[in-house]
Amino acid sequence: MNPRIAHAPEQRASITIKDVARLANVSVATVSRTMNGHQHVAEPVRARVLEAARTLHYVPHHAARSLSSRRTHTIGVVLPDLHGEFFSELIRGIDTVARERGLHLLVSSYHGEPEEQRLAVRRMPGRVDGLLIMSPYLSTDADEAADMLPGTLPAVLMNCAERIADAQVLNVDNYGGARAMTRHLLDSGHRRIAFIAGPDDNFDARERLRGYRDELHERCPDVAPRVLPGDFDEASGYRAGQALLQGERPDVVFAANDMMALGCLFAFTHAGLRVPEDIALAGFDDVPMARYVHPALTTMRVDIAGFGARAMQLLLAALEPQTAGADAPLSSDIAPQLIVRASSAQRGPAMD
Repeated sequence: MNPRIAHAPEQRASITIKDVARLANVSVATVSRTMNGHQHVAEPVRARVLEAARTLHYVPHHAARSLSSRRTHTIGVVLPDLHGEFFSELIRGIDTVARERGLHLLVSSYHGEPEEQRLAVRRMPGRVDGLLIMSPYLSTDADEAADMLPGTLPAVLMNCAERIADAQVLNVDNYGGARAMTRHLLDSGHRRIAFIAGPDDNFDARERLRGYRDELHERCPDVAPRVLPGDFDEASGYRAGQALLQGERPDVVFAANDMMALGCLFAFTHAGLRVPEDIALAGFDDVPMARYVHPALTTMRVDIAGFGARAMQLLLAALEPQTAGADAPLSSDIAPQLIVRASSAQRGPAMD
């Protein structure tokens, strides 16, 4: 076997969009737009990018799909996880719209690992017509994030920190929602508000923590925030609840999602505390279980299924712009709604 021929595919595979960008002296996003055929690239720049790609024998990730123009009638969905009520509701919303259009879903999970996310996305071209990617862990470096996306596939990013050229982003207003919940708890007479945070590297979690801190500082600058670590699951909520039983007890606990709030509720109940008489509790998301526990959970309602449906509609508008028309959905952020239930009863006069 000729050694040069044997190693040629490996050498080509090692060439990335970053190499093309470096040789052409442009950003990764510009290379992505050029390879995707977008019009908003100056012709001299486009020629320079294409020449660099030819020189390096760069093969875009969509090469397999380019062999055939036949649509797959399948949408790729890449999520951080598949476990839990949040993700089942999200997929339900996506699937409702997909089924109305005769489309199938190819669903993959990357378990919060950025490299697994990259691999999952890169395996989609040729198998799907477009991508929905929930990416709260996606890098805030726009070039690095653009490199992760397959150039020719329309994509909608959900809950992403970075606005990336050529990809629509649909977010929940986590910051505004967390401020609204903190404001409600203060207005209900609670002063000492403990917060159970989500993962440090998660965009949603960071925005919810920021909203809690800012509202508390603005309304009660003399009250120090009290933040406990969490991981968006019941077990971490339970551990935080146990930790709160030690030392001075807060008036109320605001968990960054409902699953942690439910774990915290179990810890309090197990210790003999009454909610809300001894300590109040609130969450975020309004998963179906939140209304069926006792006491029912005060929370910020994110229409999770509606969020998935909106993301799917945005992707369909990108796939078929000629049929989208004036009724094409807008990619504005989704505003959560305050849902007051028994777990956060009024404690006293509202805070000034």
